[in-house]
Amino acid sequence: MPLVAKLIERLQRHPKRIVFPEGADPRVLQAARQWVTRRMGAPILLGDRQAIKETAARLSLDTKGMRIIEPEKSSDLAPFVAQLEQLRQELGLKLPSAAEAMRDHSYFATMMVRNAHADGLVGGATVSAASALRPLFQLIPRQEHVDTPSSLMILDWDEKKIGADGTLFFADCGVIPEPTAEQLCDIALATAMIARHLTNDIPRVAMLSYSSKSESQHPAILKMRRATELARAKAQAAALPMEIEGELQVDAALDIAIAAAKKIAGPVAGHANVLIFPDLNSGNIAFKLLQLLAGANTFGQIVTGLSRPAAEISRGASAHDVFGAAAVVGCQAIDRRLLYGTP
Repeated sequence: MPLVAKLIERLQRHPKRIVFPEGADPRVLQAARQWVTRRMGAPILLGDRQAIKETAARLSLDTKGMRIIEPEKSSDLAPFVAQLEQLRQELGLKLPSAAEAMRDHSYFATMMVRNAHADGLVGGATVSAASALRPLFQLIPRQEHVDTPSSLMILDWDEKKIGADGTLFFADCGVIPEPTAEQLCDIALATAMIARHLTNDIPRVAMLSYSSKSESQHPAILKMRRATELARAKAQAAALPMEIEGELQVDAALDIAIAAAKKIAGPVAGHANVLIFPDLNSGNIAFKLLQLLAGANTFGQIVTGLSRPAAEISRGASAHDVFGAAAVVGCQAIDRRLLYGTP
């Protein structure tokens, strides 16, 4: 069963509230309609009520079951402004003023998630990645064991021999251009924890490079080697269940025969379900190539390293992409003990 189909079933048992800052966008409305129709919870649409209703009418969509909030008229606006002003002073945030920032629906949605008025957030449909991510990175506390927020892409297709029953997790594909070894360590752990939460498989993390276990002292190789050591040590110290190996070429990470031919052994070789790329260039290029040439379904960017779930979707995303990202975010908000009966 494809990953999203599994997530839909889980959300039907444990419905969640997902807030969409760009509530009048047609793709968001179509995704929200699916959310309601499939009984996955309550979508929360931010924006002008009349504009949302008019767009829905043009699309012949019923908005019943969707919660529409006009932030400028909301009773939460004043408390959110006061809270943001306090955070701005305490954290030294570079904002012109809390009141002006709260006119941005991305900030209002983030404050909703921070204050548990929504379980997760999906934004970015009509704004730049920086505009969608900035409020999240400023206002949502970091996840335990992780200092560096980043992002991942989920690739899912019918070839069940790859990854976790046909699902692979790629990181970082959207946030940090040139991560350090320490940042790659955090990226690996945060991605692995989400992979485990969504699949219940033990994360098998491959720290990717252009060589596999070579004797090279090239700085690019040393960085991935160091990141592997740091990630292993941090995972062990925090008792996080995962296997981490590096540096590995991608074929040795995914193909058992190639791993054996290159004399790469261990639980990750040929069995990786989490791929950590050395930089943003390689990660972004890789997932777009697979999306276009191999027909993989892709969902993301899923924001990692934060204590509340969120996704930053592309402005070129389809309604299907928006819905898939929301399903991932919604399932992240379900307590693992409810999903699997184990912590």
